[in-house]
Formats: sequence, structure tokens, C-alpha cells
Amino acid sequence: MMSDLDSYYPVIVIGGGQAGLAMSAQLSRHDIDHVVLEKNSIAHSWKTQRWDAFCLVTPNWQCQLPGFPYAGNDPHGFMLRDEIVAYIEDYAKHIKAPVREGVAVVRLKQADGRFLLETTAGEITADTVVLAVSGYHVPRIPEFAERLDPAIAQIHSSAYRSPDQLPSGEVFVVGSGQSGCQIAEDLHLAGRKVHLAVGSAPRCPRFYRGRDAVDWLDDLGQYDLPVDQHPLREKVRRNANHYLTGRDGGRDIDLRKFALEGMKLYGRLKDARGTTLRLGDDLQANLDNADRVYNGICSLIDDHIARNAIDAPLTPHYAPVWSPAAIPTELDLAAAGITSIIWTTGFRSDWSWVDLPMFDGAGYPTHKRGITSVDGAYVIGLPWLYTWGSGRFVGVGRDTEFVADHIMGRRNAVQENASRADGRMLALDAAG
Repeated sequence: MMSDLDSYYPVIVIGGGQAGLAMSAQLSRHDIDHVVLEKNSIAHSWKTQRWDAFCLVTPNWQCQLPGFPYAGNDPHGFMLRDEIVAYIEDYAKHIKAPVREGVAVVRLKQADGRFLLETTAGEITADTVVLAVSGYHVPRIPEFAERLDPAIAQIHSSAYRSPDQLPSGEVFVVGSGQSGCQIAEDLHLAGRKVHLAVGSAPRCPRFYRGRDAVDWLDDLGQYDLPVDQHPLREKVRRNANHYLTGRDGGRDIDLRKFALEGMKLYGRLKDARGTTLRLGDDLQANLDNADRVYNGICSLIDDHIARNAIDAPLTPHYAPVWSPAAIPTELDLAAAGITSIIWTTGFRSDWSWVDLPMFDGAGYPTHKRGITSVDGAYVIGLPWLYTWGSGRFVGVGRDTEFVADHIMGRRNAVQENASRADGRMLALDAAG
């Protein structure tokens, strides 16, 4: 990787994850000189913010970084954490990405007609900047966590590695999105007694009618649906991801089944103080809604099969195997033997270092398919930037291609205008 930095680049990409690397590949395709600044190391979040048993929830064939599709012998399997890291690192080598690791951008602003980046390696200017830093920056933990008894160990999901790192005793997992359900499963399979606060995240079948549901949904064009054609429009960006797992070859995550096996389920966590948790009475509604989405996906696939006369085995829709007899709205951690809490409550964005007028009232970058409201500034790799796949391996290539083409068109327009201006000056000189 690079050992030195110039004081100016035509394009600077901020972020050396899969989105930043994909952007680099597309810029290289156009022979656009650029550098990628990564404050840590390539694939840093995959290396440091995933647990030991982590694996993809989407099949390997969806790993489609530009010019570097999955080439292994298990396209319908699910890569483990270290395999994902290797895939990204190999991609960086394959495209010869000009990445400078260990360089953080602490301030981005405009000055004298260019972008000025204040970095830990000094000031750098650019005509164009691409922010490939995702939207998951700071772990989100509710403020009331500070009021919990200090004897209760607390960690965020980004710091969870394995059941062995937790003190002995029972574990309370807060949140039932993808990470929450998978971490609860990880603990459950290790024989730990798990308590789970269930939110409103939907769930998806793993396999249905003889195939992975992702394969069916891809055939249906669900992963190509642009955000402006989605029924929820931009609001879909705030939706929780469907929970399922790729573990052990892939399977459903059925919280009701876990309950039959001894996992304790509760409604949403509302407050905490000392060793007491206050919980909502929405467990039944949340479970029912997740199952409704699950069966809705099944019906969507059924319709596709019938409409196209596809020969596929019949599979029954999901029927609940358990329902709560009572829904507690208060829990004493000490009395229950709970010694640790895992906050699988997501992340919040932090764009405070970006001093550009490109954000809406909620602090989200205003953009159209990655082209922001500030000329020359772009964003890439955000969830639902354009489609469901925008924040994933399968869709980031298409998004970065679009942005690279726009950057090239903008550069050509600038050069054409400059040529015209030079021509006019020559004409004036000749006339004089």
C-alpha cells in the first residue's frame, strides 16, 4: 500500500471497506488518478466488529465486487468472518487499490474552489471526494444503561466475540434484529441461558419451495428495486433488516422455537434502573408481525412460481410453535441470575467531521443515487442508497459504476468549459 501522500489528488475516496475499494476499481477503469484514505485498515469493521462464529446471511454468490465475483466452490454457502476479510483483502490486491491505511480524515470542507481534507497525515486537497464510510459509526446504547447496577457487565454487539468472554450466569440480549437474533442463537447453542428483548424486526425464510429464499427474491427482482419505486420510498432506509442465519449451512431463526428450548422472550426494553428492567407488553404483537412478514415472503414466492408454472416442491407456510402465556413487564436481573447485557441496538451516524452543506434536518446526506447536493461530493455504500444491495457486496458495484461515470462526465465538462474559455481568450487576443 502507499507510503506517501501527495498534497493534491483529482479524487479522494474516504473509507477502505468494500464500498471504497469498489469505488477505486471503477475510478481506475476510467484512468482517474485517486487515493483511498482508510483511518484503520482494509476490512477493519469485518475484522474487529464481528463475533467469532459470524457468517454472511446472504449466499456467497452475492459477493459480486466489481471484476471480482466469488470464485469458490460453495456459491450457495455462507462465508465465515475470516473468509470475508480474506475476500476483501484479496480484492484490494487484485485491483491494486491505492489505499493509504492509518490516515484519518478529521475535517472535510471546501476552500478556494476545492475540497480541503484535514487528515492525521496533513492537509490534502481534491477536486472530488467520495465518502465511502457507511452509516454505522458510533454504537448506539440507550442512556438509561448508565443507571444499571455496575455489577451487571455490559457490552455492545460490536464488542461481542464469543460466549466465553462473558461472566458466568445468564445473559440478557437487547434487540432482535439480525445481530441480536444471531448472537442470541450463538449463546443459546453454547448452552448459555438467554433472555431476549424482542423488537419489531421482521424475519425471512432461509429455504422455501426447494431453494434459498434469496434466490427466489433475486429472480423476482427484489434486489434491483430502486428506492424511489419502493412502496415506502426513502422511509425504507430506516427499516430493520429481516433476521435469518447462514450458520451451519443456513436456516431460519425461529424465536418461538428458541422459547420452547428454554430461551426467555420479552417485549421491547423501555427503561432500566439498578437491577430492574421495564419491558413493553408487545412481545406477542412483535412475534406475530415477524411471522406475518415471513409468510408474506412465502406468498410472494408462491405467486411467482404459479405465474411462471415453475416445478417446485410444496412447502407449508409457517405456523407458530409457541405463544407467550404471560408477558412480564418487569424483570429483576439479580433475581433471574442475569450477570451480563449485550446491547444489539445498532449504530448512529456521525458526520460531524464533514463541514459541507449536504445534510437534511435529520443529519442524513441529501443525495440522488450517491450524487449529493454539493457539487463534486458523493456518498457510496449506504443502506438503500439506491437499492437493497447498495450497502452489500451484491449492489455496491452498480452504485460505484454510476458514481464513477458521473465523476467522469463532470471532469469532461470542466475540461470542455476550460477549453472553450481558452479558445475565447485566444480569439480576443487575435482580435486585439
